Amino acid sequence: MLATVLSLRAITKRFGTLVANDAISLELRSGEVLALLGENGAGKSTLMSILFGHYTADAGEIEAFGRPLAPGNPKAALAAGVGMVHQHFTLADNLSVLDNVMIGTEPLWQGFSRRSAARARLLEVSRRFGLPVQPDATIGSLSVGERQRVEILKALYRGARILILDEPTAVLTPQESEALFRTLAQMVAQGLSIIFISHKLAEVLRVSHRIAVLRGGKLVAQARTSETTQAQLAQWMVGHAIEGVVRSPARQVGDAVCVLDHVQTAGSGHDRLTDVTLTLRAGEITAIAGVSGNGQVALAELLCGTRRATGGTAQLMGRALPASPARLVQRSVARIPEDRHAVGVVGDLPVWENAVSERLRSTAFSRWLWVRRAGARAHARRIEKAYDVRGAGLESPARSLSGGNMQKLILGRALLAPDAPKSHGKTGRLIVAHQPTWGLDVGAVAYVQQQLIAARDAGAAVLLISDDLDEVLALGDRVAVMHGGQLGEPRPASAWTREAIGLAMAGS
Repeated sequence: MLATVLSLRAITKRFGTLVANDAISLELRSGEVLALLGENGAGKSTLMSILFGHYTADAGEIEAFGRPLAPGNPKAALAAGVGMVHQHFTLADNLSVLDNVMIGTEPLWQGFSRRSAARARLLEVSRRFGLPVQPDATIGSLSVGERQRVEILKALYRGARILILDEPTAVLTPQESEALFRTLAQMVAQGLSIIFISHKLAEVLRVSHRIAVLRGGKLVAQARTSETTQAQLAQWMVGHAIEGVVRSPARQVGDAVCVLDHVQTAGSGHDRLTDVTLTLRAGEITAIAGVSGNGQVALAELLCGTRRATGGTAQLMGRALPASPARLVQRSVARIPEDRHAVGVVGDLPVWENAVSERLRSTAFSRWLWVRRAGARAHARRIEKAYDVRGAGLESPARSLSGGNMQKLILGRALLAPDAPKSHGKTGRLIVAHQPTWGLDVGAVAYVQQQLIAARDAGAAVLLISDDLDEVLALGDRVAVMHGGQLGEPRPASAWTREAIGLAMAGS
C-alpha cells in the first residue's frame, strides 16, 4: 500500500444556496495518478481551488504529507509541495523561459537576482524529469507543447511533489500528448503524485491508476482504472447511460455552398489566412483540425462576416461573401461561436431575447421599430422544447444557464428558422461550428454532435472547427489540417490516421 500524500476530508463549499462541494473526501497516494472526472458544474474546479488556496472551504480539512494545509493560502499550498498547471497558460510571451520560471521565487526587497543558480536548478530539474528546454528562449517563440513544458517546470522548480493538471492535452497535438504521457510516467516513477482532470475518457483510462467522479457537488464513484470502462465513467458522470454518436457517411453531397479561392486576411502572427482554398458542399461536414491559434479564428470570422478578405475571392451561393454578419444571417449562414459566454450570448439579457437576437430584423419578431414580444417568446419556447434547454425560464438571464444548456440555446438559435412550423425546421445553408463542444460534459457533447449530423442530413454545409481530434474524426466527412494560417487539402476522414493528422498539425 503506497503512502498517502494528500487527504481531503469532508470538504464542503457553498455559494449562497448552491452547494458546490458536499462533504467530499479523497486521498492521493505517492506515485499515483488520480483522475478527477465530472460534468461542468460538478464541483471539480471548486475543489481544486480549495486545495490550492484560492477558496476557503466552509467545512472540512486538508492534509498534505501528514500536516494540515492552511486554508485560503496559495503560498502555503506551494510551500507544502502542491503545484497546479492550468489549462490556459500563465506565461509572459516577451520574457525568457528562465524569467518565467523565476517570477515570484525571489523576494522583492532583494537587490539582486541569483540567475546563475536559478539556471543551474532549472536545467537540473529539466534533466531529471525529461523536460528539455532552452532557458534563454522567449516564450513567444515556443510551440504550445513547449509552453506547457515550461508551465510544468515552473511547478517542479518550486518543489512540487503533488501536481494538478487541468485539461493538459486540450491544446496539444497527438504527438505532444504522447510526449506528455511519457513525462507523466517518468514523474510518477520518481515518486510524484498527480491529479489529472480531463474530459477525454480514453486518455484518462490510459494514464491514471484510480478515478474519482463528481456529480452535482458530490463524490459519486471511485474505482481502480483497470476495473472500469468509458461507458461506466460516462454513466457515473451524468447519472444515466450515454448513447455514442453514430455517424453514417454523407447521404448525398450536393452543390458548392461556399467557395474560398486563394483567400488571405489581415491579422497578427498566425491569426490570419494565407492563400486558403476551400469548398464547402451541401450535405457534408468538413472538419478542420489544428492546434489552436493557427488561423482557425480568422477562418471562422471570415465566414461569419466579422473579418474581411484582403486577397483572393470568397463566394456564398455564387455571390460575393459580404463582410456583414447581419447580411450573412439573412442569407442563411448560421454560426456557433467559439466563446459562448463572450460572443454567443449577452449574459444579462433574458433567454428569450438571446433566442431571437440574431434574427431580430425578421418580420416574425419585429415591425418597424417595435419588437413583437409574443412572437419572439413563442420562438424561444420552440427552441427550448426542440433543443431541450433546461435550467432557466425564458425571463431568466442567459448567464444563469449551464455551459451545456447555453450551447443548446445557441444551437437552436442558429438552426431553427423563425418560420419553422415544427420543432425541427429549416437549417442554415451554411453552418460554421467553431469549437461547438469545448468544455462540455459527455452528455452535452453527444447532443451537440447529433444536432450537427442532423443538420448535415437535412442538406446544410457544415464547417466544423475543433481542437478535439476525436471529434474531428468522428464527425468529419472530409478533414483538412490548418497550420500557420495555411490550410491543407481536405481528404476523406477514412484517408487520415491520427499520426498523419498530428504531423500535419505540427507543420510537417
